[in-house]
Amino acid sequence: MTSTSTKSHDLQSLDTMTGGAFTAPTSGERAQRIREWLAGNPAPEQMQEVFKELSGRDKGAARLLREKLDELKRARGQEAIAAEWAQKAEALIAQPKLNIADALAWQRDAAKAGAPLSREPLASFKARLAERVKGIEDLQHRAQVHREAAVLLAQRFEVLSTKGWRDAQAAEEALRADVAHWQQQAAEIAADANWNSLDAKFAPQLETSKSQLLVVSEAFHQALAQTVAAAADAQAPLPPVPVWADELRVARGGTPEAAAPAVQKPAAPKVDPEKRAAAQAAVQAALAKLEQETAEGHGKGSAGAATALRAVLKEHGRLVDSALEARVHAALIAAGELEGWQRWSADKVREELVAKAEGLLKRPEGQALGGRKMQETLRSLREQWKQADQGGVPNHAMWKRFDEACNEAHKVVEAWLEKVRADAAEHRAQRLALIEEVKAWAEAQAGSTDLKAYNRALHQFADRWRDAGHVGEKVFAELLPQWTSAFGAARAPFEAAQKASIERRQAMIAEAAELGAVPTLRIDAVKALQQRWQAEAQTVPLDRRQEQKLWDAFRAPIDEAFNRKSAEREKAAAAMSEHDRHVLEASKALDAANATGDAQKIRGAMARLDAALRGEVPKPSADGPSVGATEVVAPGQAAAEFSESAQQEPAPGDAPPPAAPAEAAGATPDLVAPADGADPSARSDAAEAEAAPAPVAPPKPAPKPVIAVRGDDRPGNKKMEAVPAGRGAGGRFGDRRDGRGGPSSRPNDRGASRGGDRGPGAGRFGDRPPREERGPRLSDVAFRAQREALERAEQALRKLAAQAHGEALTQVLGAWEQRDASKLPSIQELGRAVTPAVRGKWSQALAAGPSAKAEEAAEALLRLEMAAEVPTPAEQLDARRALQLKLLTRRGDPAPAQTWGQDAGTVLAAPHDATSARRLQSALKALLRK
Repeated sequence: MTSTSTKSHDLQSLDTMTGGAFTAPTSGERAQRIREWLAGNPAPEQMQEVFKELSGRDKGAARLLREKLDELKRARGQEAIAAEWAQKAEALIAQPKLNIADALAWQRDAAKAGAPLSREPLASFKARLAERVKGIEDLQHRAQVHREAAVLLAQRFEVLSTKGWRDAQAAEEALRADVAHWQQQAAEIAADANWNSLDAKFAPQLETSKSQLLVVSEAFHQALAQTVAAAADAQAPLPPVPVWADELRVARGGTPEAAAPAVQKPAAPKVDPEKRAAAQAAVQAALAKLEQETAEGHGKGSAGAATALRAVLKEHGRLVDSALEARVHAALIAAGELEGWQRWSADKVREELVAKAEGLLKRPEGQALGGRKMQETLRSLREQWKQADQGGVPNHAMWKRFDEACNEAHKVVEAWLEKVRADAAEHRAQRLALIEEVKAWAEAQAGSTDLKAYNRALHQFADRWRDAGHVGEKVFAELLPQWTSAFGAARAPFEAAQKASIERRQAMIAEAAELGAVPTLRIDAVKALQQRWQAEAQTVPLDRRQEQKLWDAFRAPIDEAFNRKSAEREKAAAAMSEHDRHVLEASKALDAANATGDAQKIRGAMARLDAALRGEVPKPSADGPSVGATEVVAPGQAAAEFSESAQQEPAPGDAPPPAAPAEAAGATPDLVAPADGADPSARSDAAEAEAAPAPVAPPKPAPKPVIAVRGDDRPGNKKMEAVPAGRGAGGRFGDRRDGRGGPSSRPNDRGASRGGDRGPGAGRFGDRPPREERGPRLSDVAFRAQREALERAEQALRKLAAQAHGEALTQVLGAWEQRDASKLPSIQELGRAVTPAVRGKWSQALAAGPSAKAEEAAEALLRLEMAAEVPTPAEQLDARRALQLKLLTRRGDPAPAQTWGQDAGTVLAAPHDATSARRLQSALKALLRK
């Protein structure tokens, strides 16, 4: 007792702490209260205790606690991971020389390890590393641009050396300023803090560019000073620049050097053969080494061998003959120097990226990229460009084209982001308006009794909240508590009504259990109780599953009571009557005849089943009943007559059929089905009485016609005057069967009854024969057996008829193809649609050979298709329309539906071809069935 009380006390305290999560009536309400409790950030120990108690009661609500506990566990693990990667980031940042690959690897590896890069302190370290990497990349870009600027300055000196010296003298000061400015910028680049983190190739390249620029600048200024001095003094030496020297010669009255007589060059000095041989041997040795490394595929070895070969060629190149020099250049090209290959491959990748970036806005109509897809594509292209820059020398011209194309395409992203922000603001306003609407509606609906409309409105509010559009996570977290509070306040009255309805239904379930336990089942009490349940279900709607669960509990005791009653009746009906046995045997015989596939046997078995239904006892025979022993009826006639006789009332004078015990005792009405559509829990006594077997009755002789005679002695009455027949015997609508009270029972003006105008025995329409006497009542098993057997027999007869029809049509087409009238099917095979005269014409057309003209055959085919109402080939549609117009002008001519037999003969008299055969087959397939 102490432990139980302690546990109850703990559950009560937990329920109070969680806001009633343990006592909430539904799973959805428990989950909602758990969410509200978790929004207050409770202690992990409290969450663990609540999860332990709630996991065995409601797994859906406990899932929220488990997810929250798992999130806290992951957060604790991520703190340790974050501390570890923060130390690595500090070590990277503290390095004087930072490798870009190491910084990118830190971010990649931290993400793989699950470190929270979006939270502090890793977020700040990530930003600092990204800023450091960006500074290094920008410095590399500046160094490369400065190197290209040095080349451009040197080209300016070369261009001025090809023009007049006065033009060069005018631009000299500007060139001095540009060179000085370049040197200043080069010094700033070298003094940057990230200069040590650059690749080792950038410092030598910048220094080489600086030295080459200074050499070119100094030589230019010296040559220009010498030119100015030579222009002032005719005895001064000419400058080494050919253009300026020629200009001074012309000014002194001489001729240019190009026009001066050619001076015979001295002969080249002879080379010692031993030195030439030594040079040849050295170059051949270096060449053999390079060819070997290249053939073996050694990348590093071939690069080193190529460097050694170039060094040897630089020293002994002037002593090598042209053939060996050609082999050297071929080997160097085959080796594929790494720097040139990287530059070439990187440019190829850049060209593809530029083409992709420029093609983003040139897509075909209807295939333009949306904002999100465009944003992802641009981000991917820029990442690929960075990788290309890391693998080769940057190309600034391509970068400018790529950047301009990406910026132009990013305008689509900016427009999309602006639209997303506008939509989010609009959706937020809609949700706030919905919350206020729910609050106002809840105040207006105070005291409402239409709970169905109340529940429908709540569902509509929930659907509108769900479909209110997308908002950001922060905005949704801000709006969700407001919506939960407003919607919970609006739903509270409905939930209270549901709780009260559940208590009332539990009380009705207890009453149903008491009624079901009584030995004698009170149908009136059960019906009244079920009507109360129905009224309660229509008034207060519940959750579908909960309502079905309560309904199952309500109908279970009543179903059990009715099952007991049905079991008792089934014991009494276990012994099958003789009439039912004959019907079952005839049904089995009909199924056996269906299996043979013989139409005559099937019809004979149907006739015997019809006789068994009328109560005729089959005569025993050693060989079994023959097909001709009983009149053969059409398919379905027996079932139709039996159904009609079962539904009609007994004729006047006939004895009513014996009533079942339940009918004699007084049957109670059927139970009313529940409001929610569930199956009724009880069956009517009347239905059970019909299912019970009736007593065996001997077959009755054919009834004699009964003539109703008036038995009074009123004045003027003619005792032997026949009373006019009622409705069943030729009377008009409204006449009674016994001839009383109907207007047709009075004689008309001519002294005759109105019903007698159609003759004796005439039905309502003058052609209905007197109703036959129906057989004894069948049990449910026998009735279902004979009905299903008749349905299967009718289906088998239809199938056999279709098969025979298809075979006959195939024979007609075969006879036409072979021009053999003997192969034409008989009248019985063709069916009632073909008369003997028509078949005779077909036979004559086949026997006489092809005699009809092509125009007549074509028109006959069109008439056949019109009569059969089948489609005409597309190429013959114009001809069919023309024929239809022609037929409209001939009002006296018979229609195609009346002359299709002659038209078919016309087609058969024409030559056979595959297209006409298909059209004829399609038309006759429909016409022979009419």
